[in-house]
Amino acid sequence: MKNETFEKSLEELENIATELERGNLSLEKSIETFEKGIKLSKECSEKLDKAEKKINILVQTENGLEEENFLAEE
Repeated sequence: MKNETFEKSLEELENIATELERGNLSLEKSIETFEKGIKLSKECSEKLDKAEKKINILVQTENGLEEENFLAEE
């Protein structure tokens, strides 16, 4: 799972949510699927955090465009 793209992981997470919402799984399978979803959710969050740290914003100044590090609001 760790080597999958963010989009692929998110798609899989959406499929898991749909499967759980249907309610057709046994208790054991539901728990197993839920655990997989939690892991995927954590991985997606980590990928977003990593991407956020890489973002640079171009800021218009009187001297033209300058690169500025992106700082996420907390």
